Amino acid sequence: MSTYAIGDIQGCCDELEALLARCQFDPAADRLWLVGDLVNRGPSSLEVLRLVKGLGEAAVVVLGNHDLYLLMVAAGFRKRGKDDTLGPVLEAPDRAELLDWLASRPLVHLEGDHVLVHAGLPPQWSGSRARALAAEVEAALQGDGRDAFLSGLHGNQPDHWHDELRGPDRLRYVVNALTRMRFCAADGQLEFKAKGPPDQAPDGFLPWFDLPARAADRETIVCGHWSALGFRRQPGLLALDTGCLWGGELTAVRLEDGLVFRQPAGARR
Repeated sequence: MSTYAIGDIQGCCDELEALLARCQFDPAADRLWLVGDLVNRGPSSLEVLRLVKGLGEAAVVVLGNHDLYLLMVAAGFRKRGKDDTLGPVLEAPDRAELLDWLASRPLVHLEGDHVLVHAGLPPQWSGSRARALAAEVEAALQGDGRDAFLSGLHGNQPDHWHDELRGPDRLRYVVNALTRMRFCAADGQLEFKAKGPPDQAPDGFLPWFDLPARAADRETIVCGHWSALGFRRQPGLLALDTGCLWGGELTAVRLEDGLVFRQPAGARR
């Protein structure tokens, strides 16, 4: 059995299918780890959702910010942006089934010394701490209070973590950290404006994985979200967003031996 970790798909279904073929992925024997952002801006979000859902237990998916955006739009709590491509999902006959499946995905998957998450972890959180906090969000998202949770999710505050945070503020920080973070301060303050490469950190901030004394520094974080960072493999980090949506590549790494597979945007097998 092999496990293939794949970066942000964002509706690029042709490239996903071609990459799976390139990997010789066998859903009966292998597993996929998907870093989130299955949907939006690419041309085939509906097809991606149907494909990944159809893989059943072979696909381990964590939620990204665009996946949560879809859930908020579908529930009527966000207006659609000019660049979104979610119409086919929202109009699909299996819309409810797909959205319920998406809402049932975790925000963090923890296995051994690997942590699968969309964006990253603040410096105060180990993988197990992040998993526990993610479970609080998942309980709200997957229960009867889904609409109440989604209605209060959008926003950038609070931008500092405090253990005493409660209610919507607590859940909003957890979601923003796990699905939107790029640059972070040593005290856990999040910065949302800068989206450039890691050497363009705003004053007082660093790429989240470069912060000293990180609680998760003995774990390997498998993530995406940051196309300007691109593919990066270093101790404690496997970053996989190689900008397929923007004309780059869709990237997979076989976790057992580190072998890299790349599928250029717009190219089929």
